[in-house]
Amino acid sequence: MDRVLIDCGAGGSWDPSMGHLAEAMAEAGIDTSSITMIALTHAHGDHINGLLMPDGRRAFNGLRKIVIGADAIEEFLAEPVLEQFRSLLAPVNGGDRLADHLLAVDIPGHARGHMGYLLNTDEDDVLFCGDLIHVPAAQFARPELTWAYDDDEAVARATRIRLLPDTANAQTWLAGAHLGRPGIGRVVEEGQGYAFIPVA
Repeated sequence: MDRVLIDCGAGGSWDPSMGHLAEAMAEAGIDTSSITMIALTHAHGDHINGLLMPDGRRAFNGLRKIVIGADAIEEFLAEPVLEQFRSLLAPVNGGDRLADHLLAVDIPGHARGHMGYLLNTDEDDVLFCGDLIHVPAAQFARPELTWAYDDDEAVARATRIRLLPDTANAQTWLAGAHLGRPGIGRVVEEGQGYAFIPVA
């Protein structure tokens, strides 16, 4: 059975304050070598560069597979330092099942091949939504708001407007890279839009 990590951060590629995933995992009692599959939401540097340690060593020695949206592979391989992972890439499309309780979900608009991953725990569902939301303080209340980092702002807007009510109605936990600590919570209706209630 695979042990899956969804996205792996920026590594040390952006700022000296980053690149501490291994230490954080150790603090949580998770050995990085136990990770056998990484499921990437998309191929932007702040989600993929953590495959390498700041010193250039591979961060996950037990890694056997990197799941990535089929349309995101070209962008992933545009990073020359990541070419070494080519043989591990496994393209995925929305609706593909990665494991018994883990399903790939199309979340188009932010980037080519942008994927979410829906985890069913038999008690709750958790949607790992990548960059569906960038500015929580604004985009929950007004999901129509977009910004220039979305590849296709119109599609990103439509995706958000579709997914937020679905998530609220189903009481699905939402986990995202830009939601602020702890990065997971529930979406609830509030006024004409929504609010994000972080997990306690």
